[in-house]
Amino acid sequence: MMKRREIREELFKLLFRAEFNDVSEMPGQIQYYFNVDRESEISEKDKEYIVTREEDIISKLPEIDKNISERATGWTIDRFGKVDLAIIRLAVYEILFDDTIPLGVSINEAVELAKKYGRDESGSFVNGVLAKFGQ
Repeated sequence: MMKRREIREELFKLLFRAEFNDVSEMPGQIQYYFNVDRESEISEKDKEYIVTREEDIISKLPEIDKNISERATGWTIDRFGKVDLAIIRLAVYEILFDDTIPLGVSINEAVELAKKYGRDESGSFVNGVLAKFGQ
């Protein structure tokens, strides 16, 4: 069983991929990801959870993006870096739709992903946008 942090990282990678593919292409992209791009094995149970979660996030993107836009003062989503946007979308999904994850955990985990995968300023940017959800 994967840890929640590992699952979150897998979800981020799939959401990032969604930035470059049409929604209709995502089932094929997901299959390709798990069959070719992954270097380590993921259990069927974890894979099912990740895919179900990713599909739910994609289905809620209009609402997620609306919430981001309302709080990202002075920024439009199309100006966000693609890595930052995928991370913020994942965290906002957790904040709005997953009561099992505390707000602070979603924000902290998002900042860690931003530091790992984003630009030098990504951690601060992601933190700044997500902090508005706690206000």
